[in-house]
Amino acid sequence: MNGAPPSSPSSPSSSASFAAFDVSKSERTDALTIVGLTVTYRIRGRDREVLQDVSLRVRRGEAYGLVGESGCGKSTVAMATLRYLPRNGKVKAGKILIAGDDVHKLGADALRELRASTVSMVYQDPGRALNPSLTIARQVSEAFEAAGVARDEALRRTLEMLKRVRIAAPERVMDSYPHQLSGGMQQRVVIAMALASNPALLILDEPTTGLDATVEAEVLDLVAQLRAELGTAVLFISHNLAVIGRMCERVGVLYAGKLVEEGATEDVFTRPRHPYTVGLLRCLPSAGRSKDREPLDTIAGGLPLPGSVTQGCIYAERCRLADERCRREAPPPYRLGAAHGDQMARCHYHERAIELPRAAAVVAAASASEHSAVRDARSSTPTGAVLRARNLSKTFHVSGAPLRAVDDVSLELASGETLGLVGESGSGKTTLARLLLGLATPDAGSVLELDGAPLAARVTRRSGEQLKSLQIVFQNPDSALNRAHSVKRLIGRALARFTALRGDAIEQRLATLSADVRLPERYLDARSRQLSGGLKQRVAIARAFAGEPRVVVCDEPTSSLDVSVQAAILNLLAELQRERGVSYIFISHDLHVVRYVSDRIAVLYLGRLLEIGPAAAVFDGPQHPYTEALLSAVPTLHGDGVLDMRPDAQRARIRLSGELPGAGEMPSGCVFHTRCPRKLGAICEQQDPPFVDAGDAAGGSTHRIRCHIPVATLRELQSAAREHGNGNAGNDADTANGLGRNDSSRDGG
Repeated sequence: MNGAPPSSPSSPSSSASFAAFDVSKSERTDALTIVGLTVTYRIRGRDREVLQDVSLRVRRGEAYGLVGESGCGKSTVAMATLRYLPRNGKVKAGKILIAGDDVHKLGADALRELRASTVSMVYQDPGRALNPSLTIARQVSEAFEAAGVARDEALRRTLEMLKRVRIAAPERVMDSYPHQLSGGMQQRVVIAMALASNPALLILDEPTTGLDATVEAEVLDLVAQLRAELGTAVLFISHNLAVIGRMCERVGVLYAGKLVEEGATEDVFTRPRHPYTVGLLRCLPSAGRSKDREPLDTIAGGLPLPGSVTQGCIYAERCRLADERCRREAPPPYRLGAAHGDQMARCHYHERAIELPRAAAVVAAASASEHSAVRDARSSTPTGAVLRARNLSKTFHVSGAPLRAVDDVSLELASGETLGLVGESGSGKTTLARLLLGLATPDAGSVLELDGAPLAARVTRRSGEQLKSLQIVFQNPDSALNRAHSVKRLIGRALARFTALRGDAIEQRLATLSADVRLPERYLDARSRQLSGGLKQRVAIARAFAGEPRVVVCDEPTSSLDVSVQAAILNLLAELQRERGVSYIFISHDLHVVRYVSDRIAVLYLGRLLEIGPAAAVFDGPQHPYTEALLSAVPTLHGDGVLDMRPDAQRARIRLSGELPGAGEMPSGCVFHTRCPRKLGAICEQQDPPFVDAGDAAGGSTHRIRCHIPVATLRELQSAAREHGNGNAGNDADTANGLGRNDSSRDGG
């Protein structure tokens, strides 16, 4: 660890000596110092350790990332730091210093002052962090008043702070209530409140999990900018490794309450030294990987119960390198020399961690894929399409103004195909899915067909065969599953509804279906509230497949899951598709996930289909300027299981100005022209662009883009921007061709 005495390239040290950095020095230089932190929760009459001897420091002005699966203790670190532990939690041992103050020695008044002026926290869900009954002005100004500012001055500073966090029309926002703002806008408000006291330490707990790619990128840009301006240190908690790789100089990896690896982010993510870190990185659906060529690696098993591992390495039961030594001896924190400072790993075999064998099931699946015939590329107009939509539209009326949520969308879905739907929140993805499922009624003139036969617009008018043919897996299984019912009843009801099976036949089919989705039999009698997030999603998938569906709509099915659980669910969906020939409509904000699972991708903006084509063609280009902006917002992932940290590996970041237009504000001409960084001029404002072929992709599949800019010109501009990496070439090319605006909408991402 940085600041420790020099050591050999691979020397073990006791936990105490590793943590024994100079506390007196850290009081002067560190925003946060945690030494030997052990936290217990009182569960069923017993104290169970959820954090064990955790030591870390966040220097002033530094961004430190804390990663690990749900349940590893990341949020407990944050809660202990702020002394916000629940009633059954207590600090058993250790010391926490914030800007030199020992948090657990402070009295009530001093602790209140510390929270008001020195440390702030931004939570995962801004909607729950804001009071729905108070205006934004009142809530933000309260943060200033807590620091001793008079009310009038607090309101003035509120306006300044909202401008600082790049909120458009801040005067209007001040008079708004939280529900009137988008998720990204709410998160900016929460960040404004957190920064009101100019804190020495800002704790971010999954601040972008529920945001789409462009809003996430804007929030991260904002945090980085404000951190540079104010010199604020950041403790960034997330299970999104790509975000941590982009935002943090150093990273710590937590597993089951122990810090198992730590070091400079570039060192840890390019050459991880602990098998758990390697496993997490390999779970990522990175560039160049697809479900047809390479299954995602997975981490077998689950987290141990708190306090259940009393001997050996806490990760041994899930580790493919573990032997008897690992089960007998707890590994000390080995300190290693690395390119950007010391690196720590609690692993006896840290030098071999990067060579961790792949999961046996993944190796077998990859081998089978290599020996099978390569699937033909899907055509954008396949014959015998299982599902077809023509001129599909949906208009809502908001405050008396029409809002076209889906606008004249036509698409087809072939048997065994996955169509990915992407776009920002509010682009119409979920509304389109609801129209296909019959949960919303389309406008007159819309046509839906299933297997070439008319499909009724409303679900209540569809036949039993049509109902079971179209199913959905929701984003949040907690909302989709009745918490009071057992897993057996949840799946059994679907089997009784969509099949002719009865009695023992249902029991047999239930057992087969549970095995297909890798749901252990011991969970069939459990209530859904007793299951982990990954197990709940397996139950939801089993229920969707109960009636042998033809089409399954997957609406953000993995967005709330850890990367390890996400990998297992994506592999499961791919396997079920290969076995049953089911078609998927896959909705997600995570573009790497979309590329991995999709055969074709459709890009929506304000309900309008702007681009559709094979996944490789859409990602590799040419692209619609909106697609280009979406892709630029996502950190690049390398294909061999580690993050690509090189600056030239990242796309030039394209910032879209403004927000999505609301009801009554729909643009004329091209719907994207009000935010387009490559806008031509009056033609974009006045004329709806044609839907033109962007060149045939492999296998004759059609790639189409709705844009006034010629496809050849888009290809040249985007190739130049990617080659230069800093975005300047994109603007220079725009100017040279008389295209686009030479402004600050593109930067060096």
